[in-house]
Amino acid sequence: MTEDDLSSRPEQTRKTGDELREHEVRTALLDLLAEVGAVTATEAAARLGYSSGLCSFHLRQLARHGYIEEAPHRGGRARPWRLRQHNPSADSPAEQHFGDLARGLEDESWQRWLARRDQAPTEWRHDEAFSAVAYLTPEEMSRVADAVRRTLAPYQDREQRPLARPDGARPVALITRLFPLLPHATDETGNP
Repeated sequence: MTEDDLSSRPEQTRKTGDELREHEVRTALLDLLAEVGAVTATEAAARLGYSSGLCSFHLRQLARHGYIEEAPHRGGRARPWRLRQHNPSADSPAEQHFGDLARGLEDESWQRWLARRDQAPTEWRHDEAFSAVAYLTPEEMSRVADAVRRTLAPYQDREQRPLARPDGARPVALITRLFPLLPHATDETGNP
């Protein structure tokens, strides 16, 4: 190992640590936005325990990369942010990356729930997780997705209108993934 190798190693470690902290802050901000709908940097800082400057910087970075956008507001200095409104017909690499990020956050939230559900109030210690396989055409798959969206529609405004939430309401992750199952890959002998 040369002297150059030794002198460059702390820089690499520091960069990795910074990247991990950036990921942690941005993940926390995205989770918060998914939970409450829209926040300013000051509100995010108060909820997450970071400085408002740090939250402001990472909110702008998330916006720059297309994950979030400014939420409508009535002037003033407050600058609320929200998750970017998804356009289902968009199939750009940025949309694909956002979908991957969202699925990763969903999986992370599920794992956190499994690890900590015993800390929830008794009435909230269960979940309604299920899965199923159905043989559908592409059109039927779209109709099932539309039916799920219509079922959830009456509850969606509660994210933006906290006063519409009944007493005892909490944010609940509602995750639906409809995708065709592909055959398993086979090895060179044709065995799965």
